[in-house]
Amino acid sequence: MAVVALTALLFTGGSVSSPQADASSSKGQTVEASLHQFDLDKLFLKHFNAENTYDHIYHLSETIGPRVAGSEEEKAAAAYLKREFRKNLYVVKEQEFSIPDRLQGTLEVNGENLAIGTATGAAPTSEEGLTAALYDAGLGAPEEFSEEAEGKIAVISRGGTTFAEKASNAVNAGAVGVIIYNNVDSLVPLTPNLAGTEIAIPVVGVSREDGQNLLQEQEATMTLEALTNQTSTNVIATRKPLISKPNPEIVYITAHYDSVPGAPGANDNASGTGTMLEMARVLKFLPIDKEIRFIGFGAEEIGLVGAREYVNQLSDKEIERSVANFNMDMVGTNWERADTLFVNVTDGEPNLVWEASQKAAQKLGYENEIGLKRGGSSDHVAFHEVGIPSANYIRQERATGSLEPWYHTPFDTVENISVDRLQVAGEIVGQAVISTIKKDFKWNKGKRGEINNLQDEEIYTEIK
Repeated sequence: MAVVALTALLFTGGSVSSPQADASSSKGQTVEASLHQFDLDKLFLKHFNAENTYDHIYHLSETIGPRVAGSEEEKAAAAYLKREFRKNLYVVKEQEFSIPDRLQGTLEVNGENLAIGTATGAAPTSEEGLTAALYDAGLGAPEEFSEEAEGKIAVISRGGTTFAEKASNAVNAGAVGVIIYNNVDSLVPLTPNLAGTEIAIPVVGVSREDGQNLLQEQEATMTLEALTNQTSTNVIATRKPLISKPNPEIVYITAHYDSVPGAPGANDNASGTGTMLEMARVLKFLPIDKEIRFIGFGAEEIGLVGAREYVNQLSDKEIERSVANFNMDMVGTNWERADTLFVNVTDGEPNLVWEASQKAAQKLGYENEIGLKRGGSSDHVAFHEVGIPSANYIRQERATGSLEPWYHTPFDTVENISVDRLQVAGEIVGQAVISTIKKDFKWNKGKRGEINNLQDEEIYTEIK
């Protein structure tokens, strides 16, 4: 009767409430034995489908597009996550939070918009923008500014002095704006850090190539607006253990869903978000003994704001119950040189997440595709800061640690996504998670166990 009750609940809903469900330990043992018949590894591998992940990536990056923190597009992405989680019967909560004020805008030269990084602490332009002649200020030292700099936009190379000193020297020379370009090759624009210094004129950064090209131009138009009083959202989907118990341990599966301005964010980070959503679809029906929390974080790109907001709201008891955080950020690039799925840990030391991932990769025959690496710059850092074992999965080149060349650019599109690599990531992370959440199920003698309802007709047919 207990086996019948369990499988019926998996398909039809409800909890064990009949006298039979409250019966003797022998019937409880029958339920426990039935749970052990399931090979969770094989079930997960059979049903995880990277084509579904790709569909999520397409919707987030192509249908919605760039999902800048605080924007309407980021809100649309949050709504999409909420719908997908609810479609799979999860209890979903939204956590809204304020995000820091900042600048956002454009730099136009000869009708072309250049990719820029904006400096926090600099001034916005007027609504119509700032158009002015360009002035080559070298490294931005005081002696490199002449009277001709007055009323112009200073173009300055990185190096020699701090960004704040360069900008301050430009202000003192009467410049009306500053463009600082990188001194190393990168497709990603430089984001000048003014280190808390307030600068009375707009300051932006560009790549080395764009900066050197600017030196050949006559003028540019900067438009920077102040973004204030904005909010973002964390989307949290929870799955309780199959057999209810007080204060279960918690495992977090996470990814950020926002992107940088101008970037569709297919790999960064619709790939991690889509993989998380597909894992949620598969794990919704598997018998587990821990609580799983799937979290889509907002506002990662402006400083891990969503993740820190979430972790800061955890109670001491929740932190004590927390086993691990599996975070995914940029797992699907088709860049040929990105040969390794790194498991980035903040302090570089092996932890539970790495050990589970290593064992999963060996079991799956992917041991040559993963590596342990010290790395922050993603949402796993917030969990590490409070003592929760955590790691971030990210595809990079093993030899150099390089990211794909279209990172944080308009070329981060779905055409540069590999379905095969999404499958590898999903299988490795999925197996690592399963090894963490599947333990021996215990049925307490003389106590009632409640079975949480999770439905899937296809799997029900397999496990009944």
